[in-house]
Amino acid sequence: MNTLLLLLLLPLAAGFTAPASSRPTVPLRAEAEPAAADAAAYRSAQDISSLTAGLPPVFTSEDISRILPHRYPFALVDKVLSYSPGLKAVGVKSVTLNEPQFTGHFPDRPIMPGVLQVEALAQLAGIVCLQMPGAEPGAVFFFAGADGVKWKRPVVPGDTLVMEVEIKAWKAKFGIAKAEGRAYVDGELACEVGGMTFALAK
Repeated sequence: MNTLLLLLLLPLAAGFTAPASSRPTVPLRAEAEPAAADAAAYRSAQDISSLTAGLPPVFTSEDISRILPHRYPFALVDKVLSYSPGLKAVGVKSVTLNEPQFTGHFPDRPIMPGVLQVEALAQLAGIVCLQMPGAEPGAVFFFAGADGVKWKRPVVPGDTLVMEVEIKAWKAKFGIAKAEGRAYVDGELACEVGGMTFALAK
């Protein structure tokens, strides 16, 4: 009986093939080439960090705290890299996941709210305005209007928002300023504001 059972099972065993997951795989030469290409494209931390060499901050975060009244979690300009007094400035906001807005916007897909991008541009404009005749550092500018606002791409944790504002008008007698601004991520336009109006608090 055992012999008969063995004779019946032999043809089945001969045709048996191990599942693909249990078979050892031997990488082909063609599969190894992308790995070599990846290694060649790899850039070290020092190499990437050196991309911003020669761009020392004009205003550090400590300097900005002496100019603007904003504080955590609403201080949205980390440093200023370029500055033309009374005219324009370039500032940076590093976007990180541990910022409080990302707990709800959105839990499964964190995106920097568009209104905060506009606020960051407004704060950068404030850095310029609060150093103009008729305004004192630490004074408060109220946001009085925004026109021509457009968002071109999401801004997410890990992005560096590079912003530029230009003051278009400053009426010291009335404490009114007008500006325009743009913000970029990796050289790509993320947000633009055609017109921002500010009123100096009396």
